[in-house]
Amino acid sequence: MKSRAALLMEVPGKWEVHEVDIDGPRANEVLLGYAASGLCHSDEHHATGDSATQVLPYCGGHEGAGVVEAVGPGVTTLKVGDHVVTSFLPGCGRCRWCASGMQNLCDLGALIGRGAMLDGTFRMHHQGRDVAQASFVGTFSEFGVVPEHCCIPIGTDIPLTTAALVGCGVPTGWGSAVNAGGVRPGDVVIVMGTGGLGINAVQGAAHAGAVRVVAVDPLPNRRASALSFGATDALGSMEEATELARSLTNGQGADVAVVTTSTLKGTYIAQAFDAVRKDGTVVATAVPGRDAGAVPLDLAQLPMYQKRIQGCLYGSWSPAQAVPALLDLYRAGALKLDELVTRTFTLDEINEGYAAMYDGSTLRSVVVHSS
Repeated sequence: MKSRAALLMEVPGKWEVHEVDIDGPRANEVLLGYAASGLCHSDEHHATGDSATQVLPYCGGHEGAGVVEAVGPGVTTLKVGDHVVTSFLPGCGRCRWCASGMQNLCDLGALIGRGAMLDGTFRMHHQGRDVAQASFVGTFSEFGVVPEHCCIPIGTDIPLTTAALVGCGVPTGWGSAVNAGGVRPGDVVIVMGTGGLGINAVQGAAHAGAVRVVAVDPLPNRRASALSFGATDALGSMEEATELARSLTNGQGADVAVVTTSTLKGTYIAQAFDAVRKDGTVVATAVPGRDAGAVPLDLAQLPMYQKRIQGCLYGSWSPAQAVPALLDLYRAGALKLDELVTRTFTLDEINEGYAAMYDGSTLRSVVVHSS
């Protein structure tokens, strides 16, 4: 079948909309008709070259929702008509990590960078060339074949434009505070960067009972948004946030600092490390760019102050658990999702959507597919 998709033809490059050919689903795969795709910065890292892209053309998009249009042989958990959220991390259910409740670290994740299906072959093609799909799913397309392992069924009561957000940004941000950071009632938490990930770290920290949630962002509009999503304080620099955290804790510092900046730099880790107390936790969630640099730490604070630097993938959460849990919170009015969508764009406007991300005028933009 035919589909329209936003592709990278070169790196660095801009997203170009082309007609592509989509094969039918093979064993343990499904064909999805995508309704919406979030514009996550992680995809734009591929356009700039900050993240490696092994195969070109490359269809971006790893945060999406849609409807099952067809199923391949052996599919047992999905049927035609099901509404699903895509997971950019497949869960085999059998490896050490899945068996330990850490589906976000499933061994199948090692295949993400290839852009192919789990069997190593491609389902999307452009003018006779294989097209890589971002994280198996390639949600910057009207249609796509994806592994069954990358689909999480949801109720039909959730608008798909809203549901798309729980494919990446919301669980990653929320879980950065709640799971990786282990925020507890009464904690003082700093969230460094309040874009699409950080704003959800703010929500998660507030929900977990943090007594002060200090949002740090150089953009005034994002600081204002953070206050409406649960932050108690919104400041323009880490120096101000560190001083405030110490003033609230008899000089000790924040319990948790979450780094959700647009790109990860070594200096950001060092600033967060300096801001937390003894036995405090720094959560590194942002994706590093090519110029990330070294991390200039006072190494004595690692053993003597027992501080921790904790990496975080998908909010340190299993997607199959995270998606329904977050949607239940949304249904109960305890999680803001609709308010995250600042603007929607058509597929042809995708570069305009990313321009809005860069200038900070949006929290999360969503591409709404015409199909």
